[in-house]
Amino acid sequence: MSITFRILGKAGRDNAMLVQIDSGQAVERLLFDCGDGCLSEMALAEIWGIDQLLFSHLHMDHIGGFDAFFRGHFESNSEINKPNHIWGPPDTARILQHRFQGFLWNLYEEMAATWLVSEIHPSEIRTVRFELGEAFARAHDAGVQRYDRIFFERAGFVVESVAMDHRTTSLAYVIREKTRRNVNLSRLTALGLRPGPWLKQLKESTSASGNVVIDGFEHSMAELRTTLIEETPGEAVAYLTDFLLDEAAMERLVPALRGCRTIVCEGKFRHADLELAQKNYHMTTVLAATLAQRAGVEELILFHLSDRYRQEDWLEMLAEAKQIFPNTRYPSEWNLGQ
Repeated sequence: MSITFRILGKAGRDNAMLVQIDSGQAVERLLFDCGDGCLSEMALAEIWGIDQLLFSHLHMDHIGGFDAFFRGHFESNSEINKPNHIWGPPDTARILQHRFQGFLWNLYEEMAATWLVSEIHPSEIRTVRFELGEAFARAHDAGVQRYDRIFFERAGFVVESVAMDHRTTSLAYVIREKTRRNVNLSRLTALGLRPGPWLKQLKESTSASGNVVIDGFEHSMAELRTTLIEETPGEAVAYLTDFLLDEAAMERLVPALRGCRTIVCEGKFRHADLELAQKNYHMTTVLAATLAQRAGVEELILFHLSDRYRQEDWLEMLAEAKQIFPNTRYPSEWNLGQ
């Protein structure tokens, strides 16, 4: 399993994050936000390959590039019966239905594609279904499900959310690889046991009890699990943007970031403009660095910079952050001379 990502968009412009999770058996691609121009650097095949779109919130600079995504996907996945899926905070479905219907659909009766929009509320997920074959005219109730932080799960990873305050709900996201469970081969050899189908059962199950017969002898599954299975935490990456980071927010967010290797966090304002940042429910680079330090992460990547500053200002803002959390940088694609 590996998690890789890249920041889309330029410094001082709209940004987004594209994450790829490779389990060795399948690849899942998640796009976080979709600002203006963020997809222009991607080939159409890459856009087609995006499996899920997740919005932090629906302000213009985070949804301005949606038309490019929609154009690449509006009729896709119909042949494999896989709906397009979008996630976001409350009111996402209403806003996106306007985007869906912002085009002339005079051939829609010959088309078929399903779009699911899931709104992440404090303790439940409300999903609405839209059909291309109806020209997106109807919002179908697709059900409600309860959840507790983890709202999306695949075989090898989960995605968690924390609702933050941007004078509207802005979702902080954590993409977390599940705990890795591997067999200690040296211990297996020391026990004189031959590998077989039983190993797969042992590795994949955390609760199987009873005995298993290996080469004619019974062995306790619980004892084998204790002796042979080693668990190591998986990788985790956080996507944090557009919210007020005061002390109360810090205390809520830090526990959710435990175990993260990297946090990708907005660096909207320099700390001298803290009052302006708080007024607009944004962060400074110093606040982002303080969060990284308290959460115990390995790396902080700053993005979503305000265009009120020049490049030399951005470098000073980075230097301020490094004083608190040395392993801070801007996306390497930006080539800012850091």
